[in-house]
Amino acid sequence: QVQLVESGGGLVQAGGSLRLSCAASGRTFSSYAMGWFRQAPGKEREFVAAISWSATRTYYAESVKGRFTISRDNAKNTVYLQMNSLRAEDTDVYHCAASPLDYGLRYGGRYAYWGQGTQVTVSS
Repeated sequence: QVQLVESGGGLVQAGGSLRLSCAASGRTFSSYAMGWFRQAPGKEREFVAAISWSATRTYYAESVKGRFTISRDNAKNTVYLQMNSLRAEDTDVYHCAASPLDYGLRYGGRYAYWGQGTQVTVSS
């Protein structure tokens, strides 16, 4: 069982930055690949970024490539999403998720555990 708690969301002006964190419980964090997705009420869930368990591979949605960076610290059981050059269209609820698989990480169905989410609002 893995419990995930996101933090770091908030209100920021367009062009600004935020750093999201996702703290995981449990001793097996390092054996899970981790991902970030975003979803507003009534909208479809959208893949944002993912990182393999060993942090050797990262994946990004085209819409955030070059602006967002995913990283992890297995010693702290935490995954991060550094978001720069934020745009109004990045406004959403951001969820982290944990996958026991190390492939197909762009697909939400690969993930077994999800956090409650943190709101990111970008004002234009």
